[in-house]
Amino acid sequence: MLRIITGILISYLIGSIPTAYIFGRVLKGIDIRKFGSGNIGATNAFRVLGKGPGILVLILDALKGVAAVAFVGGYFSGELLWISFGLSCVVGHIWTVFLGFKGGKGMATTLGVLIGLALKIPGLRIVLGITLLVWLLTFIVSRIVSLASIVSVIALPVLALSFKQSVIVVSLSVVLSLLVILRHKPNIKRLSQGKESRLV
Repeated sequence: MLRIITGILISYLIGSIPTAYIFGRVLKGIDIRKFGSGNIGATNAFRVLGKGPGILVLILDALKGVAAVAFVGGYFSGELLWISFGLSCVVGHIWTVFLGFKGGKGMATTLGVLIGLALKIPGLRIVLGITLLVWLLTFIVSRIVSLASIVSVIALPVLALSFKQSVIVVSLSVVLSLLVILRHKPNIKRLSQGKESRLV
């Protein structure tokens, strides 16, 4: 039990690493929370710090999720534990201990968790692939990152259920979807008002 608790704590701390905040401090000497949308995610890093740093933040935030599932989870067996570590990592990203429990929206880290799980659960790969396709098509049409994120996470549990994933995996997809949607409440409000920014 102590090993499991330690794994969950490590996963949380990995997720808590505020990548965009660190990049803002190192590259421009700024607190990225005071610029753009104020979010410490990849999209705001893209807008405030530039395309290169934004892409790097996206990759690193995703790798946090991969690390929690593939690296920390590598010392354990069973879907439930892998999923517990992945979920803990996403929670760490959203409520990071390093910034007063105020973090990002969790989309990139959620992607990383799904990639890590897909490496261990072959049946999840098609679900991940279609979810990414949904994100990409929505973004191409709208050029709105938040809309693409919301649509794709809504599709995630539907796809997991359609492709007959385990109850544990379907449950995770529902929880991740709800977390991401809740973190996008301001974006949903702006979308309903036609005021959400497009990424060009």
